[in-house]
Amino acid sequence: MARTEALRADWDDGDRAGRGFAGERWNWRSVGWIAGVWAVLQLGGLFSPGLLDDVDSIYIEIAREMLHRHDFVTPYIDGIRFFDKPPLMYWMAAGSMRVFGEYDWAARLPLALAVLALLLAVYGLGKRLYGERGGFYAALALGTSVGPYLYTRFFIPDILICLWMTLGVWCFLAALGAARTHVSDSRHGAPEVLLWASSGFGAVLGLNLLTKGLIGLVFPLGFCLFYLLVTRQGRLLTRMKPWLAGLAFAEVSLPWHVLVWLRNPAIAMPSGVGLPARASWAWFYLYNEHVARFLGKRIPHDYGNTPVWLFLLYAVIWVMPWAAFLPAGIGLARRSIGHREPVTARQREAALTVSIWAGIVLVFFSISSRQEYYSLPALPALALMMGGALGAADQKVREWVSRCHRWGLLPLAGVVATLCGWFAATAPRPKPGMDLSALLASNPEMYNLSLGHLFDLTGAAMGLFRGPLALVAAGMLVLGPVSYLVRRRGLSYAANLVLAGGMVCVLLAAHEGLVRFNPILGSKGLAEAIVAEQKARPESGDLIVVDGELTSGSTLLFYTRQPVDLVNGRVNGPWFGSFWPDAPDVFLDEAGLKRVWDSGRRVFLLTYHPEAREQELGGRVLDARGGKAVLVNR
Repeated sequence: MARTEALRADWDDGDRAGRGFAGERWNWRSVGWIAGVWAVLQLGGLFSPGLLDDVDSIYIEIAREMLHRHDFVTPYIDGIRFFDKPPLMYWMAAGSMRVFGEYDWAARLPLALAVLALLLAVYGLGKRLYGERGGFYAALALGTSVGPYLYTRFFIPDILICLWMTLGVWCFLAALGAARTHVSDSRHGAPEVLLWASSGFGAVLGLNLLTKGLIGLVFPLGFCLFYLLVTRQGRLLTRMKPWLAGLAFAEVSLPWHVLVWLRNPAIAMPSGVGLPARASWAWFYLYNEHVARFLGKRIPHDYGNTPVWLFLLYAVIWVMPWAAFLPAGIGLARRSIGHREPVTARQREAALTVSIWAGIVLVFFSISSRQEYYSLPALPALALMMGGALGAADQKVREWVSRCHRWGLLPLAGVVATLCGWFAATAPRPKPGMDLSALLASNPEMYNLSLGHLFDLTGAAMGLFRGPLALVAAGMLVLGPVSYLVRRRGLSYAANLVLAGGMVCVLLAAHEGLVRFNPILGSKGLAEAIVAEQKARPESGDLIVVDGELTSGSTLLFYTRQPVDLVNGRVNGPWFGSFWPDAPDVFLDEAGLKRVWDSGRRVFLLTYHPEAREQELGGRVLDARGGKAVLVNR
């Protein structure tokens, strides 16, 4: 009993300190650095390269079709119902295009703004847990790490999951802290904090659900339950106004789910394709897309499954180069949790928060189907862990950080700088006008991975990336040796800024590399060639055909503003929606392709086999790039 009272008093002291702590004004110099890094990296990447085939252009095209159909409930792609994901990403892109026009940069803008919101949320939560410097370094690390940058180069929802998770954890901790005080004591502001924190938690939980489905509930609720269990504070749950959180959650998430359920009831399905006799949006979205995917039994099975060891390794890679400081962050967390040294309630809160948060994400995907980027929702926790170590005033922790820099970051940066510099200096210069596709290997077994095409790079192809490689080498020298020399002089703040600056150079080089790689991954140039031909020689009734499934040339939909037919493409994304009676007949077999090619209509065919198709069908090559071409039948 005495121990419980002592623990309660300790937490009350921590809450009072925390309220003042969290209530401190933000340091606008820190906010300025965060916003500056964000602007250089995110705003600078809005306008290039073009959209990528597959999910990038598919999600954005769904948003564009929402605008034209005036239907913001049921998503459609190429006129076919598309039930794979909830609608928030589509709504964001559609809203931005409604304001700024149907441009790729306009569709990307909401995701860039979400990154800024995430960095500021990490900064704010980090201030509460680790102080101003800890929050600043955490945001800086997250904003200049490999994973968060790479996975905002195309339009996927995982960075939004990071944002909602960060805000949800923040709201939960605020509500829990207020519940530990005397709710009736208005001097401490507990009633007001409970109101906004509980309703805020419910709202972001609803937004999480609308972003990526049921996984948006698993992580925040799992974190809350584990945290209450580990800290033995479950009795406080009823004082945290869960009914208010539930009401906010229902107001945000229920309307769309009810409407889409009503508008897409069960219909008869064909036999022999693995579907039940009758299926609806609810079967595909709730069961197939969630339960069956978790078990690795989703149909169609159009995704890879990363081995557990590689998935965990990727989680470290995604927070490079700051991952060099993870040992120091883990050591600080262990010391705070282990009670081996005197620590405050706030320090224990910080250590438990980042440990449970990262652990629940990584463990969940270690026992389910996973792709290499599914660890992204854990990255804010890892960034906070590293930021806490970098901002610690404790001399022992500062020594850990220095050793991590010397024995981790310094050799890593040296190796990468040497390799990139060597390739930049020795890679053969390609002939003028050389298409990158001619220099690449082909590894189709890797293409189910989001970065699978990187395995196609060869030594000869490196010659087209000499500039970006040289910039990576220079950036690595800055973030490694230069920042270490600054840290050795006792200038930790300057050293971390130098590290971030070097990483900005590396990420800008990565962006330029993606621009040069884009003809392989997207079809914007081919779409523009089709539009130019139509303007130069106007005809009615043109038909655009993709030789394969929709992801082989989905950028054509967005940039031509016209529907496409698919040759042997009734698979994967549009497969389930194609069974609805209102689905357009866009699927051709080989005989159907031959029929429309000879029908008298002008037909544009995007194909990865231009020589074979030209020999088989005739016609002429309108344009070719990136290993694919557009043929036209006259």
